[in-house]
Parts: sequence; C-alpha cells; structure tokens
Amino acid sequence: MRVLVVHCHPVPESFGAALRDTVLLALRERGDEVRLVDLYAEGFDPIMRAQERRQYNERASDDPVLKAHFAHLAWAEAIIFVYPTWWYGLPAMLKGWLDRVWATDVAFQLPKGDGPIVSLMTHIRKLGVVTTCGAPWWLSVLIGQPGRKTLLRGMWALTGKGCRTMYLAHYDMDKSTTGTRARVLERVKKRVGQF
Repeated sequence: MRVLVVHCHPVPESFGAALRDTVLLALRERGDEVRLVDLYAEGFDPIMRAQERRQYNERASDDPVLKAHFAHLAWAEAIIFVYPTWWYGLPAMLKGWLDRVWATDVAFQLPKGDGPIVSLMTHIRKLGVVTTCGAPWWLSVLIGQPGRKTLLRGMWALTGKGCRTMYLAHYDMDKSTTGTRARVLERVKKRVGQF
C-alpha cells in the first residue's frame, strides 16, 4: 500500500519525532511504500494569502511549492497524520496544510449549481492519526476532540467508501515518563503494523 505520513512537530528530538519514526518503521516492515511529508523540516508555509483565497473556489493554487503536495495526495492510498494535539486541536501548521493542500481540483470539486461537493480523494482507503495530548483522556473527550473530528470525520468524508480509520493518542503527555512513552511506542508500532 502507498502510505503518506504527514508529520507536524517543530522539535526534531521530540517524542513526536519518535512517534513518526515508529510509524515509518512499522509501515516499512510491513512492506508498504512510504512517503514522508515533514512540515516543519521542509519549512512549509501554512498561510493562505488573499489571492490564493480569492481563487480557492475556482481552482487549486498555482504555487509551485504546493504541486509536490498535490502529487503526494494523488499518489497515496492511505494517510497517517503524526502531530501533537495543542489546545485540543491541530497545530496551526497542520491546519494550514489542510487549508492549502486539500484544495479545489485536488481533494474535491465544487458543483456549478446545486448539488454536493464531488470528492477527488476516493482512492484513500485508510486514514490514521497518531498524536499526543497534554490533557487526560476524559478532559479531551469532554472538550470534544476537535483535531480528531477534523481529520477522522471532516477529511474522512472526502475519502473512499469504507475508508478505515485509526486513532492513537498518548494522553497525559505532560505527565508522561520514560516508561509510559516506551509503552506508547510499542502500542503504535503494533497498531500501525496491523492497520
């Protein structure tokens, strides 16, 4: 399977980087073809400027930097997002990537009149999230897990019929220990290997 891993964390030695590396290892051991998009490492610009927004409903941006990202989406059969949950949601960098890359004529087409949006992402058969949350599980659920809903409901709605999802979170990250982090890495490797 062709799997796109989208990683979003500014600190190269973070636990988020360990999660990314574990995801990549599990996928490669399984024999998947893998591409990594590391948003901070590549210096991705998440800002949608005025002209890009003006043309958003008509066509995808002609920004040459985005062309490679569009190609990654067209290539992928599965996408796994690896990121920290900040303020209960997606980091701004990742949200900007969704805004700019999941674009008209790339992820969907808008109808000319009445009618539904037409998905162009029906080739995506699996959508996964591997994240950390500073808050405990119960508080994350009470708040409503906006990051999870954005990716595994909102973006999922554009994927193929029967697209499988996976959500793995290390809750209470602010209180984690070497032992809890090691157990999370083991669980991620096993679950991603089975996904």
